[in-house]
Amino acid sequence: MKKIRILFVCHGNICRSPMAEFVMKQKVAERGLSAQFEIASAATSREEIGNPVYPPARRMLASHGISCAGKTARQMTRADYDYYDYIIIMDQNNRRNIQRIVGQDLDGKISLLMDYTDHPRDVADPWYTGDFQATWDDVQEGCDGLLSAMGC
Repeated sequence: MKKIRILFVCHGNICRSPMAEFVMKQKVAERGLSAQFEIASAATSREEIGNPVYPPARRMLASHGISCAGKTARQMTRADYDYYDYIIIMDQNNRRNIQRIVGQDLDGKISLLMDYTDHPRDVADPWYTGDFQATWDDVQEGCDGLLSAMGC
């Protein structure tokens, strides 16, 4: 059986996209579906490549029993577009930046995480707001919606 491959993408891959990656991994594990998914995250920029998850994001995950140990930021590539089934972005700026990397979304793989909720919008960016709880709430709701859209 082919795994469902999901890549979460944000600007730096140190806050929102790793939070989504590890929350989604937990949610599929809780449903007993880990073997059916391959989940990762990446950045649209090179600014944070090699850096670990931002400490407040890491603390938010840890406060919910989720480890992101070993995760370091990496930039999305054209090969990622071809490889992953879903490219889930955190905001519209990510879409524009991805287009510079991969060109047009001819396969319709790119969508906003919050498109899978009742109120489509950008995921709150804690890098600027400092509000990691708002980001946590958005990521939870978006991941639940994405799983529901997939019939899981």
